[in-house]
Amino acid sequence: MLVCIPEVLSMAEVAECRAIMDQTEWESGLTTAGAQAVFVKNNRQLPAGSPVAQELGERILAALSRNATFMSAALPARILPPMFNRYGGGEHFGIHVDNAIRAIPGTSIRLRTDLSCTLFLAEPDEYDGGELVIEDHYGAQEVKLAAGDMVLYPSTSLHKVEPVTRGERIASFFWLQSMIRSDQHRSLLFDLDQTIQEIASRDGAHTPIAVRLTGIYHNLVRTWAEP
Repeated sequence: MLVCIPEVLSMAEVAECRAIMDQTEWESGLTTAGAQAVFVKNNRQLPAGSPVAQELGERILAALSRNATFMSAALPARILPPMFNRYGGGEHFGIHVDNAIRAIPGTSIRLRTDLSCTLFLAEPDEYDGGELVIEDHYGAQEVKLAAGDMVLYPSTSLHKVEPVTRGERIASFFWLQSMIRSDQHRSLLFDLDQTIQEIASRDGAHTPIAVRLTGIYHNLVRTWAEP
């Protein structure tokens, strides 16, 4: 399931993040590359765990906690601290798959990466190229969203970032472990929840059909959820 979520950050919030980033030193993205990615990764990142990255990451996590679409689609159990990258001058990230297990920096906590997230922080007209290409059962999907918008997709997907030939592509990226391990089950729950919300907004949340569907939704979560 690939879900695009608009306006996770407002234009004002994006501008504030960009202003902070512009005053920050960046390092090679190879510092966090895995055994496979080291051969295909060519970008720059904010130093993981730096005060700036932590501050910006907390802003993003706070925004996500208020975003109903994200919570419905991801059903997050644990979220890794957001990281930040930029591409320019032909930089790219070749085809790869994300590591299955990642550690929360500075802790002994490890989580399974069920979902990968990219939050765009540059407008599409600021750069050429830089499309996020995600391969799924329906072929390759190209994603290039407005600043403040986010895409959520299974971490099992092969994906890449095309070379940036003009300007700079700036984004936040991170992973999460969902309470619902199966992507198929998450997709069904997301569709059901969106249907419930549509019925509730049209007819009211306390109509018999809305109540019954809500009960089915929560019982399915109980059946499929993992601690």
